[in-house]
Amino acid sequence: MTLDSPLIDPRLVDRARQIRLLALDVDGVLSDGRLYFQADGVEIKAFHTQDGHGLKLLRQAGLEVALITGRDSPMVSRRAADLGINHVHQGSDDKLDVLRQLCARLDLQFEQVAYCGDDLPDLAAIKRAGLGISVPNAPAYIRAHADWTTERQGGHGAVREICDALLEAQGYWGAVVDTYLHGKR
Repeated sequence: MTLDSPLIDPRLVDRARQIRLLALDVDGVLSDGRLYFQADGVEIKAFHTQDGHGLKLLRQAGLEVALITGRDSPMVSRRAADLGINHVHQGSDDKLDVLRQLCARLDLQFEQVAYCGDDLPDLAAIKRAGLGISVPNAPAYIRAHADWTTERQGGHGAVREICDALLEAQGYWGAVVDTYLHGKR
């Protein structure tokens, strides 16, 4: 992958280099947006393993990761714990306000934030972030406000696409690949 990769518009590379926090919606971004319920009412979510590995790589490179979702789900808490994500905000109707609080707590400017969402509750955060991202399964009126729309669908590797592009733009990608080629993990 090179900087002129179709994963990210070359005009966005300079903005991607500034990112220190990747904040994500969950349903429709980390999952495919469908809600599954067992007969006993327990909710089930499916997460893509490549997305998880990409988030781990981002964290290893020193970037912060946050999940901001309008729903409350034990599955989100568990997935975040599995990935070592400390910034988890569930039941959040005002995602931009949560993002503001995160920036203050982490001493970041909005220009240092990438936010990915797929629906109306995400719109203000997409617009305010230094790099506003959406996914192809989002409605067209959401994608129209994003700086970048991933090629992969939410829940099907879109987050990994974002992680790989950020790592490449920030100069970490070669070292990541070398680590796995030469077993220096």
